[in-house]
Amino acid sequence: MSVIFKRVSVRKYEAKPVEEEKVREMIQAGCAAPSAGNQQPWEFYIVRNQSILEKLSKVHQYSGFVKDADLAIVPCYRIEGLWAPQYAHIDMAACTENILLKATELGLGCTWIGIAPEEDRMKTVKEILNLPKNLAPFCLIPTGYPAESRPQENRYEKNRIHLVE
Repeated sequence: MSVIFKRVSVRKYEAKPVEEEKVREMIQAGCAAPSAGNQQPWEFYIVRNQSILEKLSKVHQYSGFVKDADLAIVPCYRIEGLWAPQYAHIDMAACTENILLKATELGLGCTWIGIAPEEDRMKTVKEILNLPKNLAPFCLIPTGYPAESRPQENRYEKNRIHLVE
């Protein structure tokens, strides 16, 4: 799992399309995430339409680069019919991390842009994508071939580890 130590947030992309097979593999990785009681609340919207990417780039103060990505994956979660809805965000976080790691393994770059639980952002994305009532957007994952490269920052801090005996 060395990919864990290679993943970085990528905000600059080459003008090169991401292959459908790689998109499918990223979604499969997301679906392999654990979820509370196996409720699997996720559904995915793949956005390649440039005018929609442009709109999504204005949803968040830090999402301007979305318009430059080849695509954006928008993981959404069902808000009805879940036996443990209070865990949907946790499920979606695990799903999103799997997508980010798979993208890195495939030589792609992406970034996790938070949408949920911010109601204004959620409402805007829901309107842009014309999502059905029973779905809520969790985040944006702009994706493409990276036009930048850098090592991952070491975030390990021994003083944050506490042994309980």
